[in-house]
Amino acid sequence: MTVRLPETIRSRTVDLDGLTHYLDFGGKPGGPLVVCVHGLGGAAWNWAALAPRLTDHARVLAVDLAGHGRTPAAGRRTTVPANRRLLDRFLGDVAGEPAVLIGNSMGGAISLLEAAAAPELVRGLVLVDPALPRPLLSRIDARVAAQFALMSLPGLGEAVLSRRRQRLTPEQQVRETLALCCVDSSRIPADVVAMGIELAGERAGDRYAAADFLTAARSVVKLLTRSGRYVEAMRAVRAPVLLVHGDQDRLVPLRVARSVAAANPTWQLEIARDTGHVPQLEQPEWTAGVVLRWMRAQALIAAPRS
Repeated sequence: MTVRLPETIRSRTVDLDGLTHYLDFGGKPGGPLVVCVHGLGGAAWNWAALAPRLTDHARVLAVDLAGHGRTPAAGRRTTVPANRRLLDRFLGDVAGEPAVLIGNSMGGAISLLEAAAAPELVRGLVLVDPALPRPLLSRIDARVAAQFALMSLPGLGEAVLSRRRQRLTPEQQVRETLALCCVDSSRIPADVVAMGIELAGERAGDRYAAADFLTAARSVVKLLTRSGRYVEAMRAVRAPVLLVHGDQDRLVPLRVARSVAAANPTWQLEIARDTGHVPQLEQPEWTAGVVLRWMRAQALIAAPRS
């Protein structure tokens, strides 16, 4: 299956110590730059439902992190710190100007770490159901807990992923993942899901894909379980922060987001009702509205003319 991208979307690559792929969604000439950062196991296509709803006001890029999408690791590590450094290179060499970062899940954590490490490159930060450290003794969805426990064990994680890839077609893999991440994955536009299925088919022959994914997953677990530096980074962020969170998120429960928002009172929290871990896919129109209103309030885009 080959999916033809809309003419307004360009697939591009750049050499950042290895081939790095990104989608250029175009946008308003002279408008602010938005850079979108996907989560664990995701890719730039994860923003294809949201980005076109922002381009009347901003220019939008979405990067594939190392070991994800169409960006091979190519000798680079796929850990959270390594991909934070890749994002930093992308902002400096490709974006070429301070950007508003929009990050989902692992990409939210990476974006937050970048905002703390390089404040001169980040004008604003939108965290969409970011990976967040849990309060002590907080409950976790049993299915999610089991999956992360398996992935964390050397050897067993590799075996589980291998069996999954043999058992499921690329379409089944995508739909199973979306079912975990959404309340109702049928809300996602069919052409956007098709982009994900096409990519999954391409990656089916990548013998490094499982190892790259597990390295990233184990790095996320380490970040969240040894969270001192991550919490320090939250406190160090000086850019305005919008925290968007689905109230039915199985991976990062809403109570965790509320706890983090309470600890960072300058952050704005917006709750996506009847929505899971990926509001940008499941509720793109609502998410775009929230993001644009916040950008206007922060003077990142112009207010509408009366």
